[in-house]
Amino acid sequence: MPISADRFDDIDPDDDGPAPETNARAVLDFLASNPDQAFTQSELVEATGVAQGSIGPTLVRLRERGRVDHRGRYWRISDHERSADAAVSHASEVAASHEGEPFAYDEWQEHATDPREDRE
Repeated sequence: MPISADRFDDIDPDDDGPAPETNARAVLDFLASNPDQAFTQSELVEATGVAQGSIGPTLVRLRERGRVDHRGRYWRISDHERSADAAVSHASEVAASHEGEPFAYDEWQEHATDPREDRE
C-alpha cells in the first residue's frame, strides 16, 4: 500500500533494523529466539559467532536503538523489540488470511488513525 511523501519523510532510516548477515542481526535473532533469558557477552559470542571485539559495540548500538536491554553483565531482547515482532507477525498473519481478497482501502481509511496525531 503506498504512503504519502510526508509519511515517508517521517520514517527513521534505522527502523528497518539490521541488514541480514550482520553482527546486529545475528545477536537480535539469537536473543529473539530466547526471549525469556538474558546472556553475558561471552555467551552471546559463543552462541552467535560474533567476534569478541565486536560484540560490545554491537550491543551498545542495539541498546541505544531500544532493541536490547542491559543490566549488570546481562543482555536480553527488549520488550519493545518483542512487541514490534509480535505486531509484525500478527499483521503478516492477517494479510495472509485475506490474500486474494480485494482490499477496501476507503473503508480502512475511515477507521485508520494517523500515529503522528498521537505525538506531543
